[in-house]
Amino acid sequence: MTPSVRFVLFTILIDAIGFGIIIPVTPHLLMEIGGFDVAQAARFGGLLSLLYAAFQFVFGPVMGNLGDRFGRRPVLLGSLAGFSLNFALMAIAPNLAWLLVGQALAGIFGGTYGPAQAALADLTEAKDRARVFGFVGAAFGAGFTLGPVLGGLLGEIGPRVPFYAAAGLAALNFLYGMTIFPETLAPENRRPFEWKRANPLGALLSLWGLPGLKPLGAVLLLWQIASLVYPLTWGYYLIASFGATSSMIGLSLALVGIGMTVVQSFVTGPMVARFGERRSAMIGLTSATIAFIGCALAPHFWPALLLMLFMPLGSLTQANLSAMVSQRGQANNQGEVQGFTAAIQSLGSIIAPLLLNPALAWFTSPDAPFQMPGAAFVIAALFALAGLAVVVRMGRVRALQPS
Repeated sequence: MTPSVRFVLFTILIDAIGFGIIIPVTPHLLMEIGGFDVAQAARFGGLLSLLYAAFQFVFGPVMGNLGDRFGRRPVLLGSLAGFSLNFALMAIAPNLAWLLVGQALAGIFGGTYGPAQAALADLTEAKDRARVFGFVGAAFGAGFTLGPVLGGLLGEIGPRVPFYAAAGLAALNFLYGMTIFPETLAPENRRPFEWKRANPLGALLSLWGLPGLKPLGAVLLLWQIASLVYPLTWGYYLIASFGATSSMIGLSLALVGIGMTVVQSFVTGPMVARFGERRSAMIGLTSATIAFIGCALAPHFWPALLLMLFMPLGSLTQANLSAMVSQRGQANNQGEVQGFTAAIQSLGSIIAPLLLNPALAWFTSPDAPFQMPGAAFVIAALFALAGLAVVVRMGRVRALQPS
């Protein structure tokens, strides 16, 4: 593994730590600043996620195309700077408006995942990308193990402390990247920047005709909506269902992070070698569906936690879908291909908080016909099953095609 690949994986690790460190305390921060109950905090948390996703949907393809024109280094470092600024604003926010501004800035400048994957596509051959993207999942899993633990423990000091820590980590990673990360895109593989390809609809339409990309785009969208049920609702779900503290939320997410690290480090490669990328994605979608349904119906905290352990196998989905998408591109448009992926995921990130957070808020409010904090997990299970059906159909269509 080259130093450049290690840096990109380290960046994803730090990104995941920063992302995970705030999840256990975000509900409590919103309840403190806004004077909310759990249902109101869940609604506003969904609004924050929606704002970030909307700006990412608009600006994600711009960043991908800028990367194809000027290289990966400035785009990735700019994303790290935006990541740090967002958390700093949230840490010192005196009112809810500051949180909205921070999320908007993060949507414009933040989001290291797309630029990082484009850099990895530059640095690896097509046959090795499923394995390397598995390491991406392992890095995210490791960060998602450490982040919630740190967030839960720091949250016992105060709900703002983890935001200061996340801002500091992102700033340090930006400085580290300034000194060590080289450009990964060769000059001969760069292409002119075109606005028609940099708008979100252009990013989708310009690549929509590539063979096999339509069903993959559909599965990516369905999976993105389903998988966001954890970062969007898990903390609110545990508080509403079991009165969980920030440390309980953090430790529960850490268990999932450990499982993701194990799966992506030791399971993804052998499973792809044995079953292929499509069937491995099917296993991931099936496992995630079991986890979603289990959490929706769990009567107590410990059963919910045990059923959540099926979720690490669900991480097989993203790694294999990312590898299959990247193989539809060429050397000179991997940034655009990753921009396509980012646009699909951002679109899913816009839809998810419009469905999942309102469902949780409604079924935990006094006006609900019955109380069901796990309602969002029912919706997630339906979307995961729809994605599984598309992947199964992809295999059947291929089998019917003449050789």
